[in-house]
Amino acid sequence: MKYSRLTKEQFEELHQEFINFLATQSITADEWTNLKANKPEMAEMELDVFSDLIWEGVLNTAKYLEHISANQIHMFSLNEDNMKLIGVKLTNGKDLTTKEGYNWLRENLMDDAVEFVQATKDYSDDKNLDKFTLIQQGAVITKGDLFKYFNTLIN
Repeated sequence: MKYSRLTKEQFEELHQEFINFLATQSITADEWTNLKANKPEMAEMELDVFSDLIWEGVLNTAKYLEHISANQIHMFSLNEDNMKLIGVKLTNGKDLTTKEGYNWLRENLMDDAVEFVQATKDYSDDKNLDKFTLIQQGAVITKGDLFKYFNTLIN
């Protein structure tokens, strides 16, 4: 398995897609029931393959990632050959994960306690795995509004 298995909730959301996936494998509903009961390792393999297919599709279409922690925001623009990072760091102890901390940042962008960084990094041989690693570390896929805002602000 290249990525991680989807959660039970994700499988429930993708129930119809999973049925279609099994159909492409020529596995009927009865055969799936039989597989789960008599060859659980084979059923597990099918779940893993399906999970990887879903992750591959999601990662191929992801354009922006964001990771917000107590004193930093990391925003990534996922380009064809590289990813661009804009980072915002607070040095005054404010917590960006709270409404008060986030509002403070919005109102005090040019304060000395706000530091900006920019960087560009080429992908490794497996750019989707690079993206997935960031997601595993807490980043979420976004539409990029925050990245675009800060990119305009600092460039």
